[in-house]
Amino acid sequence: MWIGAASVALVGLGLGTAPATGAKPPKVGGCRVFPAFKGPATAHSAAKQTAWNQDVSRAPIDPSSNGYIDRITGLGGNQVVHPDFGGNGAYGIPYTTVGRDQRRVRVKVTGYPDESDFGRAPIPPRAPIENGSDRHVLVLQRHRCDLFEMFAAHYVGGRGHRWKAASTARFDLRSTRLREYGWTSADAAGLPILPGLVRYGEVRRGHVRHAIRVTFAETRRAYIHPATHYASDQCDADLPPMGLRLRLRRGYFRANLHRFPRGSQSRVIFKALFHYGIINADNGGEGANWFITGASSKRWKDGDLNRLKTVPGTAFAVVRSRAEIRTPC
Repeated sequence: MWIGAASVALVGLGLGTAPATGAKPPKVGGCRVFPAFKGPATAHSAAKQTAWNQDVSRAPIDPSSNGYIDRITGLGGNQVVHPDFGGNGAYGIPYTTVGRDQRRVRVKVTGYPDESDFGRAPIPPRAPIENGSDRHVLVLQRHRCDLFEMFAAHYVGGRGHRWKAASTARFDLRSTRLREYGWTSADAAGLPILPGLVRYGEVRRGHVRHAIRVTFAETRRAYIHPATHYASDQCDADLPPMGLRLRLRRGYFRANLHRFPRGSQSRVIFKALFHYGIINADNGGEGANWFITGASSKRWKDGDLNRLKTVPGTAFAVVRSRAEIRTPC
């Protein structure tokens, strides 16, 4: 991560039921994860946090879609959907929930204090930390519905059960409010992480009703709301800005849904890639294009998830956004 300055219709034609723009937002720990999107099925992708819960299967396509897809293809590296979770829980980003009375402890912000939200937070001493270099920690406080996220987090311990992190971000899941323009979060795009994770429980219940977090190897020095931060010094207009939203093309979805068996984890996710799509949230590192993120769990079936690796990036189209691109370029 380089940081600098989402029920009305069915798809029909045998494609199965899927919640549309009027669907209820997903819940985690009893909290709705951001308010429901309220708008027509043909609306542009929203510029607020409701975008996570917006069905964009009928939203208009961005006129620059082909240019974006061609540029991402030209990056080389991985060029198919890559579920970056599974491996008996070794991959993915963990999260935990705590009660309203969880003790608040001190968090020392070591990297980006001017763009961070909290110095004290209800982070338990055994909060799970993501494997790998990003070391994300995600904590949802039930009842209050506050989400606390940290990047490059380390438990310090001591009498105060202290933590340190490079950056921190707090989100009120009942609000559509964005972060300050130009601010990062625990993710390079200034977006929350938890709302974009594919979670085992929702897949088991048969529906992922939100957009999914995705990374690309290279991004543009630009962002589109609900993102608030860019993480690149490159001005190439065809590179994906942070917050760019994509979904599967209707023709590809219709022609390939049968390849994902009913009742499988991969089928639920494949349908979400069409209805809710993906939102660019971070730089994935060399070759890491089309990496979609899920919560870590030992219940993921890797052999089933691998079916998603047959979906090429060229099957996606960029969704038109209500927000303008913000860039210094």
